[in-house]
Amino acid sequence: MACRIPRDTVFYFMNLIVKGETVSTSATTVRELLAQLGILPERVAVEVNFLVIRKAEYPVFPLKEQDKVEIVSYVGGGQDSGRRVYGR
Repeated sequence: MACRIPRDTVFYFMNLIVKGETVSTSATTVRELLAQLGILPERVAVEVNFLVIRKAEYPVFPLKEQDKVEIVSYVGGGQDSGRRVYGR
C-alpha cells in the first residue's frame, strides 16, 4: 500500500557543509544528521562552526543553513610501544 502525503505538506531542506562538502538535508539537529548519514553517535565527536557539541546535546542542538559540520571518528591503534597486556 502506498503512503499518502497530504498535498499541503512542505518539506524543508537546507545545505550544510559536512566534512568540507555541501550536503542537502532535512535534518534539523545533529542527531538527525548523523542518522541520515548512517553514523552511530556513540562513535564520533561532532563540531558545528568550530564548537564541539556534547553528546547529550546531539538530539536538541539545532542546525542552520550553511553550518559547517565536522565529524571525527574514534580510531584505535598506533605504533607498538613494546608494552604487553597482562595475560597475552
